[in-house]
Amino acid sequence: MKEFQNITLADAKLQLDEGSLAVADIRDPQNFAKSHLKGAINLNNDNIGEFIQENTGKPVLVVCYHGVSSQKAAQYMLEQGIGEAYSLTGGMAAWLEAYPNDHLESA
Repeated sequence: MKEFQNITLADAKLQLDEGSLAVADIRDPQNFAKSHLKGAINLNNDNIGEFIQENTGKPVLVVCYHGVSSQKAAQYMLEQGIGEAYSLTGGMAAWLEAYPNDHLESA
C-alpha cells in the first residue's frame, strides 16, 4: 500500500511555483477564509469524495493547521485512489511564518 509523504515548506513552495500540485485545505471555513494557498479547495467530509473523483492526476498537497491532521487526510486520499499525496510539514502555521506573502489569497 502506498503511503503519503511529508513535504517540507521549501519543496512545497518549489512545486507550487511550478504549478504541479493540487491543494486541499482541511482547516475550518473561517480560517480558510482568512488566508489559504492560492487555488486551494477547502475540503470537508461533504466534498472530499467529489474532490477525489475530479482530481486530474496532479499530486495533492494537503494542508491543515500544524501538519498533523493532514497526514491522515493524505493517507485517506491515497487509499481512495489519488496517485500522490503530501502532508505539509508544519501546516499553515509554519507556511505563514516562513512565507507570509507568498502563494496566499483570502476568500
